[in-house]
Amino acid sequence: MNVTTFAQLLAVGLIAGTSPALAQSFNAAPPNAERQQPAFAGQTRAPILADSITLERTVIARGLDHPWGMDQLPDGRWLFTERSGTLRIVGADGSKSRAIAGLPEVDARQQGGLLDVTIRDDFTSSRRVWWSYAEPRGNGTNATAVATGTLSSDEQRMENVEVIFQQQPAWRSANHFGSRLVFDKTGALFVTTGERYYEASRQLAQDLRTTLGKVVRITPMGGAAAGNPELPGGLPEIWSYGHRNIQSAALGPDGTLWTVEHGPKGGDELNHQQAGRNYGWPIIAYGENYSGTPVGEGLTAKDGMEQPVYYWDPVIAPSGMVFYDGAMFPEWQGDALIGGLASQALVRLKLDGENVTGEARYLEGRSRIRDVDVDATDGSIIILTDAANGTLTRLTRR
Repeated sequence: MNVTTFAQLLAVGLIAGTSPALAQSFNAAPPNAERQQPAFAGQTRAPILADSITLERTVIARGLDHPWGMDQLPDGRWLFTERSGTLRIVGADGSKSRAIAGLPEVDARQQGGLLDVTIRDDFTSSRRVWWSYAEPRGNGTNATAVATGTLSSDEQRMENVEVIFQQQPAWRSANHFGSRLVFDKTGALFVTTGERYYEASRQLAQDLRTTLGKVVRITPMGGAAAGNPELPGGLPEIWSYGHRNIQSAALGPDGTLWTVEHGPKGGDELNHQQAGRNYGWPIIAYGENYSGTPVGEGLTAKDGMEQPVYYWDPVIAPSGMVFYDGAMFPEWQGDALIGGLASQALVRLKLDGENVTGEARYLEGRSRIRDVDVDATDGSIIILTDAANGTLTRLTRR
């Protein structure tokens, strides 16, 4: 292979996944916040994982309108959202259902719209679905909300719809809704929220009387779940606080919650969620404001505030997350797979307990990956690509 051909392939990501140590240079990119240093060894820029696996892409469905979230139905089909406000089902042959009727109105401006969706193991009998969305609240304001309903037997509409969570306060913003939904092993529902982006609203990530910039934990039909931390003066549904905009969340192999949140310019964070902990935003942060100015006083650490397990600078712009559990990629068992928007990559992290020991990226430069999951039938990896002509795509080993 001549130099020109290699450079062209590398630029479009055609050899990413064949040999990350050779094909990937993300660790060589200069940081956005050059003066900041990690709090401990391995907190950022972990060694690039050597990997001989090449991923084969097969598009299951095309023409999706900025798809955001998905979950697999018991029969192997996929339930997915489009940010414009539609919920659909796609079959193995790529056929898409009509938009399922009966969902509440969404505010689909910029980052808003219909967002995540999930079901539980009892779906076959209950037919119950949960979804999150940007809820219009009047006068140009909106906020993250979660609703649940039962899918009709003909799959044409959602019935008995109830709104079970409404982020407070509403804000005049079209950004930072957070919005991943994850059921824990007790049956409680984790909901991640954003702090709505603006300087005034970001301060409320530290205010325990609000649900901006929080992880909340509720019952499947709403209200604080049993076992939540007791925070002085805080709302009973709050699990953790001090977050910027969490769009990646999943249960780890031990059943505990992990999240990845969007940082500012530099400073996306991987956190192992602990009840009642303060994760610092906007008092401490890695990275800087988009203008190049420091976030707050420019602090990266402070007593009483948690350090991220890992951070990225430059950012990957995370969205979607799963810990691999399947037969197709036994080498990846227990590894975290994270969708990358700005990085346009599937990011893989190898962990040893709470230490990230290696990172690899696949499909670099091809598309914005909005969500990632594992097909329960064969262990292949399913991704949603975020575009006006987005796709549901299967990744297998070549």
